[in-house]
This record gives sequence, structure tokens and C-alpha cells, in this order.
Amino acid sequence: MALQDIIVHIDNSNGCQKRLNAAIALAQAHQAHITGVYNIPPAYLPRYAAAEIPFDIRKKETEAAAEQAKKAGEIFQETVDREGLRSEWRVSEGDFVTNLCIHARYTDLMVLGQDDERDSNSSDFAPDDVILRCGRPVLLVPFIGPQETLGKRVMVAWNGAREAVRAVNDALPILQKADKVEVVTVNIKTDGNSDNQIPGVDIAHHLARHGVNATASAMEGVNINIGDTLLSHASDISADLVIMGAYGHSRLREVVMGGATRSLLHQMTVPVLMSH
Repeated sequence: MALQDIIVHIDNSNGCQKRLNAAIALAQAHQAHITGVYNIPPAYLPRYAAAEIPFDIRKKETEAAAEQAKKAGEIFQETVDREGLRSEWRVSEGDFVTNLCIHARYTDLMVLGQDDERDSNSSDFAPDDVILRCGRPVLLVPFIGPQETLGKRVMVAWNGAREAVRAVNDALPILQKADKVEVVTVNIKTDGNSDNQIPGVDIAHHLARHGVNATASAMEGVNINIGDTLLSHASDISADLVIMGAYGHSRLREVVMGGATRSLLHQMTVPVLMSH
């Protein structure tokens, strides 16, 4: 089992090259095909405003957007060709989330970048919308970029929920190539149907049967929330990738009360692979 088809979102943001580098690293490790997709958003203008803008100005804006896409495509193609990868370039127009979700459904993994509000060239969409709607695993790369390695020292955030099960299964090709995998639980009680006294041991055993070098550890987050506890532990063990299920609670509840998914999306310092 391996990743055969990886798609990466390309834009003109400062963090795009780092995101592309992460996708390339995975494509090389799995000998996968890599697709770059660039989306040109629609111009949202009230009808009264659109009527006042001359046609030639709107035409120039369209041409400028097409030129931006062309430049991004040239950089993408030059980069992947240099690495000797099988590749494809796509440009779509319209709603970001809708289009990215459509592309994602025909691939093994979607690679997106963390939203960077400080970058005016960053695409205007919420990555978590794609995670919730695309039906595929999504690798989110922080705008500071990945570490020197990706997928060698992996931390699995485990709570036994459906989303966590999906994430672990989706990430299995990556986990099988990892040097070390640590399954981490935070404030989780042991399953009453299990003979093991450490939460996460059963899934670690399951991974071991698939050839994954996995161990399990249990933590208690007392004074900080679960998301911060996970990020702190990822730093302690020098993890270069985190695997976790996304939005086990509703997104509204996480906005109001906080949650692990929301914490990692906004504060990530290491790439995170999420499934919903």
C-alpha cells in the first residue's frame, strides 16, 4: 500500500514553495504522481458596482489573474521536473473550497497550507472547510514550512473516535515508512473492552501488525488544553508529522469552547495530516 496520487494547492503566497516541497518529499518517498492545482477566485461584485466598471478594466483584471496562474504553473513545473517526478498542472476558476474538494476526491492526499493572515497573497479560504467536505485526508503544512524530514518521526493523536480511526487508516502508507511512531492519548480512559491498561495500546498493536514501529503513551493535560498539550509533546519528541482526526466535536462547539482541531489549525508548528 502506498500513496500513488498527491495533489497540492498552489498559489502566490510566501509559504507556497514550502508546501510544494512537502508534497514533493512525499511523492519521492512513495514514487507518486503529483498534481498542482491553482484556483482563480470569482470576482464578487454587487451588480450595481459591476455595471459601473468598464469592460476593459475587468478584462485586464482577468488577464492579470491568468498571468499569475501561468507564473505559478511555470514555477511548479520547473520544480517537479527538476526532481524527476510525474506531474500534472491544473487551473480552475470559481469557489476555492468547492473546486479543491472536487480535485481532492480523485487523489490519495491533498496538501494545503496553513492560513497566514499576514500574507496578502495567501488564498482566501479556510483549510478546515476542505477537510470537512473533501472526503480525503488533508496534509496541512505550516506557513513556516516543514522540518528537514517529513514522516520519519510521527505522532498519532489518538482518542478512539471515528475521525481518529479514519486518519490512522488514511495515513497508513506514511506510517509504514516512518522510523518511529508514537501513539499519544490525552485525558483518555482505557477502553472497558480492552485488556490493556494504557489507552492507545490496541491501535499501536494494530499498527505493528502492519509493519509500523509504533509505541503508545498516555498523557494528562491539566493546565493547558488538549491541542496545546499535543503540540508541546510533538515538540518534545521532535515529531516531524502529526496524524489526527479532525472535528470530533462540531466546529461551532470548537469555536465557542475550543478544541484540539482548532488549536492545531491555528498554532501548528509541524505538518498535520487530518481526516474527518
